[in-house]
Amino acid sequence: MNKPGACIVQRDLSVLLEKDHPGFEEARERLSSFAELVKTPAFYHTYRMTPLTLWNAAAGGIDAEAILKDLAELARYPLPGGVAQDIRKWMGRYGQLKLYPVPGVADLLELENCGPDGALLEQLLTQLNWADGRITLQGERHCRLSAALRGMLKRELGQLGYPVLDEAGYHQGRPLSFKLRSVLPDSGHPFQLRSYQMEAEAAFAGERGEGGSGVVVLPCGAGKTVIGLAAMERLQCETLILTSNVTSVRQWVAELTSKTTLPAQEIGEYTGEKKQVKPVTVSTYQILTHRSRKNEEFRHMSLFNERDWGLIIYDEVHLLPAPIFRATADIQATRRLGLTATLVREDGCERDVFTLIGPKRYEAPWRRLEESGHIAEVDCREIRVSMPEDQQKRYVQAEGREKFRVAAENPGKQPVIEQLLDRHRDRQVLIIGQYLDQLQSVAKEMGVPLITGSTPQSERGRIYQAFREGKLPVLVVSKVANFAVDLPDASVAIQISGSFGSRQEEAQRLGRILRPKTDGSRAFFYTLVSENTREQDFAQRRQLFLLEQGYEYAVQQEREVLNA
Repeated sequence: MNKPGACIVQRDLSVLLEKDHPGFEEARERLSSFAELVKTPAFYHTYRMTPLTLWNAAAGGIDAEAILKDLAELARYPLPGGVAQDIRKWMGRYGQLKLYPVPGVADLLELENCGPDGALLEQLLTQLNWADGRITLQGERHCRLSAALRGMLKRELGQLGYPVLDEAGYHQGRPLSFKLRSVLPDSGHPFQLRSYQMEAEAAFAGERGEGGSGVVVLPCGAGKTVIGLAAMERLQCETLILTSNVTSVRQWVAELTSKTTLPAQEIGEYTGEKKQVKPVTVSTYQILTHRSRKNEEFRHMSLFNERDWGLIIYDEVHLLPAPIFRATADIQATRRLGLTATLVREDGCERDVFTLIGPKRYEAPWRRLEESGHIAEVDCREIRVSMPEDQQKRYVQAEGREKFRVAAENPGKQPVIEQLLDRHRDRQVLIIGQYLDQLQSVAKEMGVPLITGSTPQSERGRIYQAFREGKLPVLVVSKVANFAVDLPDASVAIQISGSFGSRQEEAQRLGRILRPKTDGSRAFFYTLVSENTREQDFAQRRQLFLLEQGYEYAVQQEREVLNA
């Protein structure tokens, strides 16, 4: 007799997936295209369908009937009443409202209601409460507004639960002629896009090249930067690139120099150290949102209007600060490409990414790229460490967030770190943590360099380069290394503390070791957690995104490591 389905679908659009079911892997992959993982108890993984997960599925060409078919095939019991109606309702809203230019009238847009409810626009305008006449009804199913309000309208309607299908088009920007190289000048090695990179760029561009907004989701080490370069080559226009830190700016500049025919004088760095505005300019979110006094305006935000950009690339788009969202709302006629390893945002602003940058255009499962050799195979392990008696007393007496920190800074982790370093003494190892006192103590004990936010940029560059060249086998780093740091030979990461339950951070830290190894060996990702503490609870939440990608964490006790 066939085993019953792997899933139990619940009325609130959550789905329980039995972990030990023989169909677990297939069900996990199918669910991940329209639901998100929210909990992983011992026997069932809990997924949840939300308006945003369903809209992203719709943007990717999946319709409600395909999802209902998947659920019916995976479900152990018939779908509860109302589930099908809710899925059809939310997915039906994608494409119900369409925005397009008014023919022959410059700077004016029309919003059309293509859905069954003829009174919808009037109801939505009442909820928007734009009382100053900025948007006017043109009959029951149409209204008009200034093109300057394009982003604001999309953002506010998205918050009301009605995504706008934006067909208002994009301007070209100032032309910029260049090509991707076929041979890298420094090494003489041939260069071409991988198949999934070509698929991602094509998905962003659209079937007829009419696309121009959206997000590509790929793991660290899979070459998201190259997809950005390919989009630039297709569009042949001046481009603004925004990223997370100065180290990443320098890496983008290096990639532009080595992989494109752009001359160096056409590539600019706009950071705290340099203020170059060139046909291709690379900057950071930090400099754009910098203001020296509390009420001072963001004076560097003018970079969005310094040149006639035809494309803006948002690297690590999940880190986008709120002021950048506001600026992006004003430039919806400019093509926008978001690059990220995870759409997870701990601040809950995923819907703003969807409405202002664009929907998810392409995603490749991490494990599939691992199986094809494009990223390294990774062994993930959580090591549970007991606390010394005096530290245990401090933990019991601590309150709130201090409790988590006491557990995270458990000195009992030090012998485990030493044992792991001995086990991997022939590897390049990153020790990653959250708390500076802890990191300084570990670096001093190990006699190895430490990089934090206060490390001068020139010193960071020198240390990173020594690590890349193998002169430094071990490096201790704070959260400044979570994002966009290219350390291709790092193959072991030891995470000794983290930002509470940040799924985003867990994915980024694993990403530090995902580049394929020249000898084909696997990478190792260790998370050290104080046993029976809040840190252990938060660790389970941190792991959610990677579990959704198909990774499993083997749990070990410290004695198993120390006695190995």
